Amino acid sequence: MSRVKRGVTQRAKHKKILKMARGYYGRKSKLFKVAKQQVWKSGNYAFAHRRLKKREFRRLWIARINAATRLNGMSYSRFMSGLKSLGIMLDRKVLADMALNQAADFAKLVEMVKNK
Repeated sequence: MSRVKRGVTQRAKHKKILKMARGYYGRKSKLFKVAKQQVWKSGNYAFAHRRLKKREFRRLWIARINAATRLNGMSYSRFMSGLKSLGIMLDRKVLADMALNQAADFAKLVEMVKNK
């Protein structure tokens, strides 16, 4: 069996990892072994935080809706329950944006739920 020299493929793999590690601080962007560990760790963080981001935004939207509904004399849970019973299917992202940018329209929505 013939001997396989790995110089070209090895160099390509190293270059790929070092390219991914560009912008990291110190040895993490210069040395292959350290860069490889950091790229792996960064990938894990990125994977986990793509999911966490969704939770954090939902918490933010709920906090904004809660604040706006309390300004209009109602609690968040009663407001959401009322919307559901009226058959208004607006998600929290839209409601939070409405509460922030169109306060008058949001107040009308709260009044509709109150008068139900």
